[in-house]
Amino acid sequence: MEQNDRKLFVLDTNVLLHEPLAIYSFKEHDVVIPMTVLEELDQIKDRKSDVSRDARVAIRALEDTLGGETTPEQIINGVHLPNRESHADAIGSLSIFPDHLVSFTLGALPGDGNDNRIINTVLHLQNLHHPRIVVLVTKDINMRLKAKGAGVQLVEDYRTDQLIDDIRFLSKGFYQFEGNFWEHLNKVSTERQGRHTVHEVPITDLENDQFYINQYLIDTESDFCGRVIERTATHLHILDLGRERINNLEAWGIKPKNVYQGMALQALLDPDIDLVILTGPAGCGKTLLAMAAALELVVERNRYDKVIVTRNTPEIAESIGFLPGTEEEKMLPWLAAITDTLEVLHKNDVNPTGSMNYIMEKANIQFKSINFMRGRSIQNSIVLLDECQNLTASQLKTMITRMGEGTKLICCGNLAQIDSNYLTAVTSGLTYIVERFKDFEGSANVYLNGVVRSRLAEYAEEHL
Repeated sequence: MEQNDRKLFVLDTNVLLHEPLAIYSFKEHDVVIPMTVLEELDQIKDRKSDVSRDARVAIRALEDTLGGETTPEQIINGVHLPNRESHADAIGSLSIFPDHLVSFTLGALPGDGNDNRIINTVLHLQNLHHPRIVVLVTKDINMRLKAKGAGVQLVEDYRTDQLIDDIRFLSKGFYQFEGNFWEHLNKVSTERQGRHTVHEVPITDLENDQFYINQYLIDTESDFCGRVIERTATHLHILDLGRERINNLEAWGIKPKNVYQGMALQALLDPDIDLVILTGPAGCGKTLLAMAAALELVVERNRYDKVIVTRNTPEIAESIGFLPGTEEEKMLPWLAAITDTLEVLHKNDVNPTGSMNYIMEKANIQFKSINFMRGRSIQNSIVLLDECQNLTASQLKTMITRMGEGTKLICCGNLAQIDSNYLTAVTSGLTYIVERFKDFEGSANVYLNGVVRSRLAEYAEEHL
């Protein structure tokens, strides 16, 4: 390949913190790490925070390529990336650019900030290697704007974990047919499988062919509600649920208020579904349904031994130690939504506080920090991961791989309430797992349409 055909990607620090092995993601193109990035990684690696681990992994990945007998001249000019089985297409080179040795003049920004030094490096390389394409890769939105304003021609977000371009295309977990579902069909084969009724429907009779396992199907006119349990090249096998039946499901005294909550509750109570992903606006009932189903399955049905509740906790590594009490007591400020939900579930009891304490002991409800979940193997439990729109794909992978035999994971989140500086709705780990687990027979995803918390919350969701 000609040198001019190979792009030069300059990586910002936050890219390596987001994906420590990002240097292997650029195929045949070359990667440049400014010296300023190494200095930032060095400062971060010793912090008492979860991100320090990612900094250390990134540093070790750089050492694997540039360490050993590599000379300073080779490091500046570029060293070929080593062969990795998981990144077989990464055949470019990696180099360190000594930005502290270069005098930046034309278009340069004031050099007193790390972001400015990295942008100046890109401007210098852009002039030095013209007409070769030089790209700055950063997850910092403001830095992308500054770079464009300073004259950097190509600035990109790091999007290897971005599976969709627009949140409107995110799978909702159900498909709604206009009119009556049965009127779309020319031929249907129906059979009984134990207690269940299963319909075999030709895909060619349907208005859409993008169906996947455990997707719910509803229509606008009839009582039809079904779930895809198998897909072949020509047919869908649909488990008949019935809208009326799922609307009459009950868990811990809670009944669905609409068909979307009915579909979610059906998935939550199904023992064959190991992962349930609930998305939707604030007030749609995600946490309430998840908690009610967890108590029903643990206390009433004895299917699981305990309930573990965890969530992303901003700045928890620095701040949790200063809070009084045990780990569970330290977690309470971040898990107020769960305790609020327990209060709602027991508000009509004679002694609500006594009921809550009894149920928390009976269901063995444990509050855990997500930072301390790494390395665990959780068996025969229900794990409720709340507010997971603020997690990256790698953080969610860490959580999901902790789930052992007989454990059910429930992920809840609202993509309109992302607090992370570097995540958007399309790059959130929640979006990533919705798309990645679409065709997994052990998972179901439901977008809960409609706000049921109150008319005030519903009006705010629609008009603010």
